[in-house]
Amino acid sequence: MEPTLININDYERTGEGANGASYNHKADKSIMLKMYLHNFEAAKKELELARKVYAAGISTPEPGDLVTDGTALGIRFRRIDGKKSYSRACGDNPERTEEYAREFAQLCKKLHSTHVDTTQFTNIKDHLYALLAANPFFTDEQKQKIHDFIAATPDADTAIHGDLQFGNGIFVEKDGIRTPYFIDLGDFCYGYPMFDLGMVYLCGCLNEETWTQEQFHMSNATAKRFWDAFALEYFGQDADLIEIEKTVRIYAGLKTLIIERDTHRPMSHFRAMLEGTIY
Repeated sequence: MEPTLININDYERTGEGANGASYNHKADKSIMLKMYLHNFEAAKKELELARKVYAAGISTPEPGDLVTDGTALGIRFRRIDGKKSYSRACGDNPERTEEYAREFAQLCKKLHSTHVDTTQFTNIKDHLYALLAANPFFTDEQKQKIHDFIAATPDADTAIHGDLQFGNGIFVEKDGIRTPYFIDLGDFCYGYPMFDLGMVYLCGCLNEETWTQEQFHMSNATAKRFWDAFALEYFGQDADLIEIEKTVRIYAGLKTLIIERDTHRPMSHFRAMLEGTIY
């Protein structure tokens, strides 16, 4: 997978996340670019997964090619013109938070009912086992308990986004009809949906206010409203939110493995979700 050389000056920077920056082509409105700020192997992995996910018929922007500006690696995608993330939509229109949350829940339920070719994707358990083995911050005893918990969870052959937060769902609205897409597929797997739902809960209920504002463009109060509406739509209007949160909180804690992989340091705020549950 050899990258195509590009001139980054042909692109206009439109945003930045924890792992990379996004750009739109200045002349060709059909092209957007995601450049990785570091961990260039992740760019190759995301492109490979994005192609497989797109081929599987899951709603995601059409992936293009691997590129480089001579320093960093990136991926070109077919641009979704006029897109907006569910998090940005809630930040811009907080009075519509429940509406957006219910729509996102339906999108996630569809994803989690999509059976995939398990020879083409990684089992979420194997993905987490690898992250656990590489994590230098847990003790051997803690690792064994986390491993045992993962092993005891149900198996499934349905799609898992892997980083299911409401900034990774986008939509385009035209004539009152919204067309949704998933983005950022670098951790896409298959398995038990609760592994995905833990991330939605974490983003809705467990972040510090400044982080929620910076990353999701909304207050913690709005994020909590999003989670409550999402959970009732996903699990059913008669669902007990307190019981759901007790269960899903543990899976939110497992996101510690991804966060510590990316930050290269122990994250006590997230580890607290595992204490008293898994270990």
